[in-house]
Amino acid sequence: MVMASPSPYAILCIIPFILFLHSDISPATAFYLPGSYPHRYLPGEILAVKVNSLTSASSKLPFPYYSLPFCAPQDGVNRAAESLGELLLGDRIETTPYRFSMFKNTTSATFLCRTDPVTPAAADLIKSRIDDAYHVNLLLDTLPVVRYLRNPVAPDVLLRSTGFPVGVRADDGEHYVYNHLKLTVLVNKQKKNGTTKVEALMATADAVELVSFGGGAGGYTVVGFEVVPCSVDHGEAAIKDKKMYDEFSSKATGGCDPSVVGMRLQANRPLAFSYEVAFLESAVEWPSRWDAYLEMGGAQVHWFSILNSIVVVAFLAAIVLVILLRTVRRDLAQYEELGSEASPHTDEIAGWKLVAGDVFREPGNPVLLCVMVGDGVRILGMGVVTILFAALGFMSPASRGALVTGMLCFYLVLGVAAGYTSVRLWKTVRHGDGDTAGHGWKSVAWRASFVFPGIGFSVFTLLNCVLWYNGSTGAVPFLLFVVVILLWFFVSVPLTLLGGLVASRVRHLEYPVKTNKIARQVPATQCSPWLFVAVAGTLPFGTLFIELFFIMSSLWLGRVYYVFGFLLVVLGLLVAVCAEVSVVLTYMGLCVEDWRWWWRSFFASGSVAAYILGYAVYYLVFDLHSLSGPVSAALYVGYSLLMALAVMLATGAVGLGASFWFVYYLFSTVKLD
Repeated sequence: MVMASPSPYAILCIIPFILFLHSDISPATAFYLPGSYPHRYLPGEILAVKVNSLTSASSKLPFPYYSLPFCAPQDGVNRAAESLGELLLGDRIETTPYRFSMFKNTTSATFLCRTDPVTPAAADLIKSRIDDAYHVNLLLDTLPVVRYLRNPVAPDVLLRSTGFPVGVRADDGEHYVYNHLKLTVLVNKQKKNGTTKVEALMATADAVELVSFGGGAGGYTVVGFEVVPCSVDHGEAAIKDKKMYDEFSSKATGGCDPSVVGMRLQANRPLAFSYEVAFLESAVEWPSRWDAYLEMGGAQVHWFSILNSIVVVAFLAAIVLVILLRTVRRDLAQYEELGSEASPHTDEIAGWKLVAGDVFREPGNPVLLCVMVGDGVRILGMGVVTILFAALGFMSPASRGALVTGMLCFYLVLGVAAGYTSVRLWKTVRHGDGDTAGHGWKSVAWRASFVFPGIGFSVFTLLNCVLWYNGSTGAVPFLLFVVVILLWFFVSVPLTLLGGLVASRVRHLEYPVKTNKIARQVPATQCSPWLFVAVAGTLPFGTLFIELFFIMSSLWLGRVYYVFGFLLVVLGLLVAVCAEVSVVLTYMGLCVEDWRWWWRSFFASGSVAAYILGYAVYYLVFDLHSLSGPVSAALYVGYSLLMALAVMLATGAVGLGASFWFVYYLFSTVKLD
């Protein structure tokens, strides 16, 4: 009897049971289930090094590696296949001539190439890259190369940095190129019992057949890649008539000290490049090889941030409970008592019950409000799902660009939520207004498809043109640019319209009270309610500002951020704070007979974006003081504005949603004539 092959859904269902049966799998190994499986190399097998774009912490313009006169492979430069997220991040992975045999140490320097005499223009370009602190980012088996430096303040402490500088400017004002690399490859030898169970699961399509990896016994996995760059002036006699990969005697093999420079950069003088490699066995296993890259100090700071946020949430929750359990119930009891007495006593009624005939009155610019809330729901959903998947390990650091690709895909798919929320809220605001509500939803859904995506795409296009003009790899290729436009028009827009169509078929929510035809006059107040709205943003900002520092450092200083578990908790606390702040301010406004709560509830929590924008300015002045050039500043300002706008929409949607249900509950519990 022939058995049918299991469906992908069935495979996903049985994987947890298989993992349960193989209970000796460690959590670190299980983390890599969604990622790639290890490649085992036999002794003597060739390892090829790749390279990413040249990057700098002071300049946010990545450039191609071969924009400088480096050695190219004999068979030409080939581009590696890259994901959508890698291209959007500016990654351009290419092949290099650096190659060596597994577990074969070199006893002398390996000659790479001797360039043509450097032209004056090329020399000026290299000097500019050195002055801007550009780094070379080599990759081996997807691992970035790491360089260790001694801390000048504490010499016993080593600082870890990915990549190595193109060169250095010495005290004499001359520029020197790092032309010799001392590479160290850390490898882990395969255990005698063969492949591990998790590796077998990752290597098979049906997750039940156990197979061995290529290489069998004695195979090695790459678990580390380190470099010590040197500037060495190879003598003319030492490299004369040498071809690529020929070994020769070099001054660097006796000792490679990065502080000692020798290869001076001069116009009309060639550059000679070389390298050496050493293999070391390491106890680090393959599933843990990224720990050195993802290790982040300051765990106590993250816990302090969460504890601080919990205190704020608890404080606001206590206020909300007091409002609901004591103040509101007392008001309800008072109103019912007055309602049972003679009519002259009803003049004593004051507070939120007096605005019952106006509390659900249509706000100003209702379409814009509905569209902003719909886009906010989409952005919030994208953030929650992306962070959740990253926290569960489904976006492995080995898969470069997976985070950005996931964010883009989730944003496109959640167009359904944006369209549904916008149209549903619009119908509710308009009280399901007959024929208008039946046909006007198309206009609302179309606007939800284009308002925030249009603003974001306009800023993205403007900044991309700047990057194109400067020849940076950060510029999105034209073909990918067209693909992004097609995804917007043929995926995001139809899904948004579909969500609007579904919402238009759903019966609108009936208000518990009727709205008067004539609007009630709002009493004058000594203090503008918008002042409270502006101050309210401090509470949500206090919840996230510590994590915001680490995120900004990851985006603009090249530091690693991979504590998505902390970020998920902070995001949940942020949502709770935004909801509570908006409810408290809405109740305060109703108590002074101000029924105009719609927009204020949105900005009560959305005002946190103004503080984020202010913090971005602070970060630019005090932490990014090394940022050089107007182009880098334009990139920083443009993306900071987009980030603040996205946060405002997401937090504003939370605040308005919480306030709406609070007002709906409040007036559905009171008896009105």
